[in-house]
Amino acid sequence: MPSFFTPDTLRFLRALKRNNDRDWFKAHREEYERSVRRPMVALIEQLAEAFQRFAPDLVASPKESLYRIYRDTRFSADKSPLKTHIAAVFPSRGLSKKEGAGLYVAVAATEVWAGGGIYQPQSRELLRIREHIAAHVDRFQAIVQSPRLRRRTGGLSGECLQRVPRGFSVDHPAAEYLKRKQFLAGCKYPAALATSPRFLPTLLGVFEVVAPLVRFLNEPLLARPQTPLGLDLLTPMPPTTSRKRKG
Repeated sequence: MPSFFTPDTLRFLRALKRNNDRDWFKAHREEYERSVRRPMVALIEQLAEAFQRFAPDLVASPKESLYRIYRDTRFSADKSPLKTHIAAVFPSRGLSKKEGAGLYVAVAATEVWAGGGIYQPQSRELLRIREHIAAHVDRFQAIVQSPRLRRRTGGLSGECLQRVPRGFSVDHPAAEYLKRKQFLAGCKYPAALATSPRFLPTLLGVFEVVAPLVRFLNEPLLARPQTPLGLDLLTPMPPTTSRKRKG
């Protein structure tokens, strides 16, 4: 099976890391298009076909999935203007790119990361996910303790609270899951995987085992309408977190 990325991809990303400024990027824009962006677009289009088999609920399109190369530096101490990786996200058809859980792939000069979940949900999203887990703990446990998921990704990962959040019993059967602020499953690979014929089969292998987790996390977000800010006054809220997704 042919690879999408080439050694030129990794060479460009290494050079970009050394020369992270807009003038350099402008002078090398065609190389970026040829060696980095176009291969990712081709990968996204290939995944759109593959998703029909195991994740038809997820969107795979260059317009929706591909992350921009430019960083948003407004609230960051790091003012580097460009990302030094190329990444794509595959969100739910019923949610925006910045909502809910999705699958994700990133290619950098030093590594490839593939997996999915929800990285930093809004407070209302997190509450609804926790309520969904509390009501369906057996099904959630079957997903995250699946031997295939654990073998491919090592199992569920992400940041956790030290205590069970307010509104849930400390001895709830799902207590350890309810502490989570992030719900992630994925795997890091050497950068050379991106240029290998094994890249697409490996990516699909990860995505197939993570897709059930993504689908479960999105169920409560798709089933319940998003309440406008300020109107959800009777619902107990966990501490507010900033909104940010890997990319």
